[in-house]
Amino acid sequence: MAAVPVEEAIAALSTFSLEDEQPDVQGPAVLVSTERGSTISPIEYCDVSAYRLSLTEDTKALNQLNTLIQEGKEMASVLYTYRSCVKALPQLPDSMKHNQADLYLETYQVLDLEMSRLREIQRWQASAATKLAADMQRFSRPERRINGPTITHLWSMLKLLDILVQLDHLKNAKASIPNDFSWYKRTFTQVSVQWPDTDSMREELDDLQIFLSTRWAILLNLHVEMFRVNNVEDILQVLIVFVIESLELDFTLLFPERHMLLRVLPVLVVLATSSEKDSESLYKRVKINRLIIIFKNDPVIPAFPDLHLSPTAILKELSMYFQKFSSQTRLLTLPSPHELPPREAQDYQRHYLIVNHIGTIRAEHDDFAIRFASAMNQLLLLKSTDGADIECCKEVKGNMYDMVVEGFQLLSRWTARVWEQCAWKFSRPCKDIGPSESLELSPSYSDYEKVVRYNYSAEERKALVELVSYIKSVGSMMQRSDTLIADALWEIIHAEVQDFVQNTLATMLRTTFRKKKDLSRILSDMRTLSADWMANTSKHESEFQSLQHGGDESRGNFFYPRPVAPTAAQVHCLQFLIYEVVSGGNLRKPGGLFGNSGSEIPVNDLKQLETFFYKLSFFLHILDYSATIATLTDLGFLWFREFYLESSRVIQFPIECSLPWMLVDHVLESQSAGLLESVLMPFDIYNDSAQHALVVLKQRFLYDEIEAEVDHCFDIFVSKLCEAIFTYYKSWSSSELLDPSFLFALDNGEKYSIQPMRFTSLLKMTRVKLLGRTIDLRRLITERMNKVFRENLEFLFDRFESQNLCAIVELEKLIDILKHSHELLSKDLSIDSFNLMLNEMQENISLVSFSSRLASQIWSEMQSDFLPNFILCNTTQRFIRSSKVPIAPVQKPSVPHAKPNFYFGTQDLNSAHQSFARLHSGFFGIPHMISIVKLLGSRSLPWLIRALLGHISNKIATLEPMITSLQEALPKSIGLLPFDGGVTGCMRIVKEQLRWGAKSELKAEVLRGIKEIGSVLYWMGLLDIVLRELGTTHFMQTAPWLGLLPGADGKILHSQNGGDSPVVNLFKSATSAIVSNPKCPNPTSFYTMSKQAEAADLLYKANLNTGSVLEYALAFTSAALDKYCSKWSAAPKTGFIDITTSKDFYRIYSGLQIGYLEQSVQLQPNNHDMLGDSVAWGGCTIIYLLGQQLHFELFDFSYQILNVGEVEAASITQTHKSPHSGQGWDFLLEPMKKARRLNNHVFSMLKARCPLEDKTACAIKQSGAPLPRIKFENTVSAFETLPQKGT
Repeated sequence: MAAVPVEEAIAALSTFSLEDEQPDVQGPAVLVSTERGSTISPIEYCDVSAYRLSLTEDTKALNQLNTLIQEGKEMASVLYTYRSCVKALPQLPDSMKHNQADLYLETYQVLDLEMSRLREIQRWQASAATKLAADMQRFSRPERRINGPTITHLWSMLKLLDILVQLDHLKNAKASIPNDFSWYKRTFTQVSVQWPDTDSMREELDDLQIFLSTRWAILLNLHVEMFRVNNVEDILQVLIVFVIESLELDFTLLFPERHMLLRVLPVLVVLATSSEKDSESLYKRVKINRLIIIFKNDPVIPAFPDLHLSPTAILKELSMYFQKFSSQTRLLTLPSPHELPPREAQDYQRHYLIVNHIGTIRAEHDDFAIRFASAMNQLLLLKSTDGADIECCKEVKGNMYDMVVEGFQLLSRWTARVWEQCAWKFSRPCKDIGPSESLELSPSYSDYEKVVRYNYSAEERKALVELVSYIKSVGSMMQRSDTLIADALWEIIHAEVQDFVQNTLATMLRTTFRKKKDLSRILSDMRTLSADWMANTSKHESEFQSLQHGGDESRGNFFYPRPVAPTAAQVHCLQFLIYEVVSGGNLRKPGGLFGNSGSEIPVNDLKQLETFFYKLSFFLHILDYSATIATLTDLGFLWFREFYLESSRVIQFPIECSLPWMLVDHVLESQSAGLLESVLMPFDIYNDSAQHALVVLKQRFLYDEIEAEVDHCFDIFVSKLCEAIFTYYKSWSSSELLDPSFLFALDNGEKYSIQPMRFTSLLKMTRVKLLGRTIDLRRLITERMNKVFRENLEFLFDRFESQNLCAIVELEKLIDILKHSHELLSKDLSIDSFNLMLNEMQENISLVSFSSRLASQIWSEMQSDFLPNFILCNTTQRFIRSSKVPIAPVQKPSVPHAKPNFYFGTQDLNSAHQSFARLHSGFFGIPHMISIVKLLGSRSLPWLIRALLGHISNKIATLEPMITSLQEALPKSIGLLPFDGGVTGCMRIVKEQLRWGAKSELKAEVLRGIKEIGSVLYWMGLLDIVLRELGTTHFMQTAPWLGLLPGADGKILHSQNGGDSPVVNLFKSATSAIVSNPKCPNPTSFYTMSKQAEAADLLYKANLNTGSVLEYALAFTSAALDKYCSKWSAAPKTGFIDITTSKDFYRIYSGLQIGYLEQSVQLQPNNHDMLGDSVAWGGCTIIYLLGQQLHFELFDFSYQILNVGEVEAASITQTHKSPHSGQGWDFLLEPMKKARRLNNHVFSMLKARCPLEDKTACAIKQSGAPLPRIKFENTVSAFETLPQKGT
C-alpha cells in the first residue's frame, strides 16, 4: 500500500470538524497555565539601559520592589491559609502522664515548623519596610540627582505597600497565630531546660511575641524606617495625588488595581500627615474634600475573599498609633459601615446589591454580545478577502480593538460588583432569620451562616447567578476568539504607537516644542525608542532632522500595519518620558499629573499626551489577553472562608453554607426556565477556587477540601437535576394526556399546563470541565434516567400489588404517561428502550418466559380476591365487590409511598388524574379489560387465559364430590309439581323433596364454585369483546397494505387476484429503482427489505382469521365436563326423558337455584348481591354443555312454580276472587322471573357462540317419538338480545 503524502494527509485532516453540538453553558477553562509576560517585563527591564534614559537606579529599584512583591504575596498566602495547630494536638490521659516530656518534644517540633514561617515573615517585613523606605527616600531628596520615579515604579511602591498593609491585617485578624505561639512558647520552656545557651532563642521568641501581639506592627515599623533619615513627604504626596487622580478619572482598567488603590490610600494619608516637619502640606496640594468623597463612595473595600476593610475604620484605628493624624477630625468623624445611619445604609445597599443593577447589566451584556459577534464576523470576512483596502482593514481591526477594551471594562466592572457585594454582605450580617428558616436552625448558628447562608434572598441569589453567567459567558466568548483577533490587536496597538510617535510628536516638535530644547530632546527620545521606521513607506529616518528644524509642512507619515507590539520596557519608558514632559521632573508640581496650572504646554497637546499615556497602560493588559481574561473572570473568592472557619472553630462548613452550591441549589429549586442553562456556571467558581488554591495560595489541603466538596455537590447536583428533568417530562406528559374536555370545563385549567423548561442544552453536555477533569454529564443523566424509570415502574407494580384488580385502569394510565415521558425524553437523550425496561420490571426478559409479573399478579388477584369476592351485574356488564364479608380476608402489602413525580408529576396533576381513576375504582368492566389486554400483550395474555381455564377445570373437579353428595341426598322419585295445590302447595312439595337442610355449607360451597366458573366465563366474554374490537382496528389498519377489499355477505376479497400485495409491490418497485441507479454502491440492503416485506405480508395474512377466546373457553369447559358426563348427565334407559328418577346436574342446579332465590328474599331484599349473576352463567353454561337445557327448562322447580303461579293468577282473574292460595308468594315469584330471563339470555348467548349441532340431545315430538338431534339457530349477538322484563 502506497504511503499518503504528508500534504494530502494534512489537507484531509483540515476538512475534519472538531466541533460538536455541545452548547456553551460553562465558563472558560485554562487547561495550561503560563507565566504572565506582558504586564511585567520578563527580562526584568534589562533592555531599558539600551535607550540611554539614565534610568539605571530606577530600574534596579523597580526590580527589587517587584521581587519583594512576589515574596510578599507568598507571605500573605501563608498567613491567610494559616490554621491552628493546637486544635490537632493530642491530649494525654492520666495513665500516660509519664510520657508528658515526649509529648512536649513532639509538639515543639510540629509548632517550630509553623513558627519558623512566622519568623520568616517577621524578617521579610522588616527587610521590605527598610527597602521601601530607602527607595522613597532616594526620590525625596531636594536635589534631583537621578531620574525617576517612573510610573511603573510608583505602581510597584503602591503594590508593595498594599502587601504590607494586607500582612498587617492578616496578622491582626488571625487569632490562631498568637494561640499557637503561646503553646509553642510553653513547650519551648519545657523542652529547653536541658539545652545549653538558649538566650538567643529566647530573644527571638520575645521579638516574635512582640511582633505578633502588636497591632499594626508592620505599618509602625515602616513609618519608623521612612522617617529615620529624612522626610519622604514629597514621594508620599506624589503617591497620594497619583492614587486620587487614578480613582477620580477611573484610570485603572482592572478592578484589582482600583481595590488596591482604595486599600493603600488611607494608609498613605496617615503616613503623610504623621510627618514631624510639615504634616499639613498634604492638604495644600490635595483638598480634603476629595479624600472624603472617595472614602464615602467606598465605605467597604474587598481585601480578602471573606474579609473586608473599611477606610474609615482604618483611619480611626491608626489615629491611636499616629498622634499627628488624630487631629484630622473631618476624616475621623466619617462613619464606619456598622455605624451608618439607616437611610445612608439603605442608599449604600441599593448601590452594592447586584439585584438593583441586574437590569442594566443584562442590557449591557446583550448589547455587547451582539456587537462583539458582529465585529468578529467582520474580522473573519476581512481575513477571507484578498486585497482588502488598508483603511478598511484599519477600521475593522480598530473596531475589534475597541470591543476588546469594552469587554475588559465590562468584565472588570461586573466582577468588581461581585467582590463589593460580598464585602458589603460581610459587613452587614443577617440579624433577623425568617420563620421558615428558623425552623431549620439549630439553637445557635455560625457567623458564616449569618453573612452567607441567610444573608442572600432568593432574588439576590437569582441576580448573582445571572451575573456569574454573564461574566463567564463573555469571558468564554472572548477567550475563544483569542487566536483569531491576536494579530488585529497587535496591529492596532502598533498603529496607535506609531501614529503618536511619528505623526503627533512630529507635529509637536514643529510647533509647540520647537524652541524648547529640553522638551524636544525628550520627545526625540520617545521617537527613538519606539518609532518603527521599517514600516514607514513615505519618509525615511534621515528626513526626521528636517522636521525638527522646521522643514516644509507635510502630511503625516503613512506606514503599513505590522503585528509588532511594544514591550513592557518600551511602555515603561514612554510613560516616564511623557511624565517628564508634563511635570518637568518636579515632584511638587501643583495640579496633579496632567494639571495645567503652571504648565507651558498648550491644552490640546497636554490632552493628547494624557490620552496616549492612559492608552499605554491599557496596551499591556490587552497584550496579556488570556491572563487578563483569567483575572477578570476569576470568581474563586466566593468559596474561601478561612477567617470564619477560625472564628467558628469548625473544621469546615456544610455545603448548605457554601455560596457556589447555594447558587446551584437555587437554580434547581426555583425551576426558573431562564436560569436553568446557567446551572453549571457556579461550578466554575469551584474551578477558579481550586486554581487559586494550587497556583496562588499553593496549599494542597485547600484543594483537597474543594475537591471533596465538589465531588459531593456534583453528585447531589446530578441527582437533583435528574429528578427535576424526570418531574418536568412526567408533568409534561401528564398534561398532554389529560382529557381536553376536563380542561375545557374548568375555569383555572391553566394550572394544569406546564411551562417549557430548557433542559435540552444540559442534556447535550458531554464535557463538563470540573477541577481539571472532563465529566460526561449526558452519560450520567442517561444512567440515572434509566434507573429512575425502572424505579418508577417498580413502584407502580408494587402499588398495584397493594390494590385490587380495579386499579388496573389507573396502572395503565400511569404506565402510558411514563411511556409518553420516555418518548419525549428520548428526543434529547439516548436512554434504554421503554419496552426493555418494562419487560425487565415484569421479569419477562427470557424467551421462554410467558408469565410476566403483572400477569402473575392479575391471576393471583383473581384467585384470592376477584373471583371469590366480586359479583356480576349482567345488565351493566360489570363486576362489583360483594357486600358480604369475605370468608378469608385478603392480605395485601401496604401501599408504598413515593414523591408526586412517581405518579403524575405535580400535586395538581395528581389530583386531576386521580379524579378520573376513582371513576373506575369501584367496578371491573370493559375499560379494565382493555387495560389488561394492552398491558399484558400477546405474550402474557395466553398464559393468563390458560390459568383461568385451568381454574375452571379445577373447580369442576372440586365440585364433583359435592354434587355427588347432593345427588345422594335427593329422593328416589321427584315428580312434576301439581297445579291443584297452587304456589303454596308447590313450595311445600319442593321443600319436602329437597332435603338439603343439613347440607347448607355444602350448598353454599357449590354455589360459590358455580359462581366462580360463571365469573371466569363472563370474564372471558369481556375479553373476547375487547380482543375482537382491537382485532377489527388492527384489520382496518393492515387491510389496505395487504390488498384486502370488502365483498358480498361479509366476505374478504383480494385485490391483487393472486399477485403480490401493495406493500410487497411498493418495496419491489423501490428496490428495482434503486438497483437500476448506477450510483447505488450496495443494493443488498434493499433486497433484504423487499424479502422482509414478503414475510410481513404472509405473517399478517395468516393472523387475519383469529379465533374467539370465549368459544375456546366454552370448548375447554365442555371437554372438562366430558369426564363427569356419566355422573351428571346419565342417559335414560328407555330413550325417553326420565322425569321422576333423574338426578342429573340440572336437578341439582334447579334445587340450588330455588333455595338460593328463597333465601335471598327471606334475609333482605338486596341479598341477591351476595352471589350476583355469575351463578346463572356458571350453572346454565354447565347445563347447556351437558345437553340438559331442555330438561332444565321443562323440569326446573322455579319454572314449574312460575307456570303454576301464572295459571293461578289467570284463574283468579277469571273468577274475580281474592287470591288465597297464591297470596304472599309475589315476593318470590318476581326473583324467579328475573332468574328465568337471565337464564334465557345465557342460553341464547351460548347458542350463538357454541352451537351443539354435533351433540346428542333428548327431546319429544308432539307424537311422542324421540328426536335424537336438534338444530339450533344462531343469533347475531347475545348481548343485543338481552331479554327485557315481562318477556
